[in-house]
Amino acid sequence: MDTILLLVHIFVAVALIALVLVQQGKGADMGAAFGSGASQTVFGARGSGNFLTRTTAILATIFFITSLVLAYFSGQANKPSSVVDVLEQPAESVPAQQPALEDVPLVPENEPADLPPE
Repeated sequence: MDTILLLVHIFVAVALIALVLVQQGKGADMGAAFGSGASQTVFGARGSGNFLTRTTAILATIFFITSLVLAYFSGQANKPSSVVDVLEQPAESVPAQQPALEDVPLVPENEPADLPPE
């Protein structure tokens, strides 16, 4: 399920990038208004704006939904469901405890520490 959703997410991301790169900016409409580029459009003078805008909005919505679902699945993947599951884990996965303060050897107060000669 995760792999299929990830492949859909990647496909939608690539399609969204390609669709945004195909669209014309707002400054390109000025040249079309004077007749310099209107005859070369595939969808007519105004048809491409509505089609590309709607398709971009649909792909952006799908991309947003798949992002949220993938984030939800990644948060749920390694979470134990109960305390019993945590207690039944193997010993090597449990972090080692730090030694108690009594186990650490102390430097005797009577002897000076090894200092370099001055």
